[in-house]
Amino acid sequence: MKAMILAAGRGERMRPLTDTTPKALLAPRGKPLIEYHIEALVRAGVRDIVINLAWLGEQIRSHIGQGEKYGANIVYSDEGHAALETGGGILKALPLLADGPFWVVNADVYTEFEFSTPRLADGVLAHLVMVPNPDHNARGDFALVDGRIVPAETPAFTFSGVSIICPDLLRDAGTGIFPLAPLLTAAATKDQVTGELFTGTWLDVGTLERLRQLEKLTGQ
Repeated sequence: MKAMILAAGRGERMRPLTDTTPKALLAPRGKPLIEYHIEALVRAGVRDIVINLAWLGEQIRSHIGQGEKYGANIVYSDEGHAALETGGGILKALPLLADGPFWVVNADVYTEFEFSTPRLADGVLAHLVMVPNPDHNARGDFALVDGRIVPAETPAFTFSGVSIICPDLLRDAGTGIFPLAPLLTAAATKDQVTGELFTGTWLDVGTLERLRQLEKLTGQ
């Protein structure tokens, strides 16, 4: 099983830090965010990893290299100056991800979630790791009912930014810049998305304030 780490975002809400450093290389406790994901994936036996690049992407490529120091095989999907958002970025990288389901991880989250190699049931196009709603997303994203993602029901949970995606989810997505969320919602309305609730350590490191929270959490 392969994995993709989404690392192309500009990080507007984390300026001025991200004016000179890509969000994925911000380093609470002295370790870049992206390295936590690479190490966790390798621990689970997932060694073939694709990282997408845009803003300051060459810094990521230079720091991570081809993955030898992590025991991984890392390749890059370069989106140029303008990122393609989550959906467009995954679509562009599909030729690097083979034909089967793959993990997708947002580089700008911190989590102690343990990856594994689950199988998607027949007809399932995605599996989402959900978390209890944080203060900054109190209304949540999706409901999780009996292991299925149900858009129109409550209680709602927050999508963690960790998922398994089947390439067929993007079969009719077109091209260009587009988010992943509408594709997930459309598939969930057809009962094609499963999920699980993770209640361990997780933080969306999307703002300077939450970066400071992570520094406290990790003991810096």
